[in-house]
Amino acid sequence: MNVVDHIVTVPLFEGLLKSQHEALASIALTRSYKKGQVIFSEGDEGAGFYAVISGRVKIYKLSPEGKEQILHMMGPGEIFGEVPVFTGQGYPAFADAYQHCSLLFFPRNAFVELIRKDPSLALNMLAVLSWRLRKFAALIEDLSLKEVPGRLAAYLLYLGRKSKTGNEVDLDISKGQLASLLGTIPETLSRILGKMSRQGLISTEGSRIRITDLATIEEIANGGRKLETR
Repeated sequence: MNVVDHIVTVPLFEGLLKSQHEALASIALTRSYKKGQVIFSEGDEGAGFYAVISGRVKIYKLSPEGKEQILHMMGPGEIFGEVPVFTGQGYPAFADAYQHCSLLFFPRNAFVELIRKDPSLALNMLAVLSWRLRKFAALIEDLSLKEVPGRLAAYLLYLGRKSKTGNEVDLDISKGQLASLLGTIPETLSRILGKMSRQGLISTEGSRIRITDLATIEEIANGGRKLETR
């Protein structure tokens, strides 16, 4: 696939004209990162934003004590680092290659110039930013108001909605990474998964999880029911 073909698959650029896709391709730079390689650090100059072609990218914050809180796990077609395009400030978080990944990089100055010439490009960007804001709001709600079983149940439902079956999900991140994403520790996460399995709410096989009691998982996710302690 050439650069235009990759750009067409990015939801941010859906509905654009062929000429607009070609204009974006003219400023895009292809970049590759090895697993674990730093893409940018919090506070680095916001030189542009990225779209994932292949692989996974981890977006996270670090506390002063070095504790990691994962904010997003980005996959093919998703964008990240877009906030500085509008604010002109530094990147607000860290980004590492969770897997070997190929990215498209859109330099800020060149992208802003395209928007000046064609303001319709900005409309899709604003829609994505609005979606990202809602996702952050949900994350804050989960971390501050829900207990860990509720956070896990909500995440399993989220993965289920993205899968073809709706009730079978594949964890493409480690349990340690998932624990960080949910704001807990691996030991606590393992205990909760074990309880859910023993109570017949889920079944696990390696990295695959099958939701066997969807109604109860939904109740736990919505706070209408607590996970039994047994």
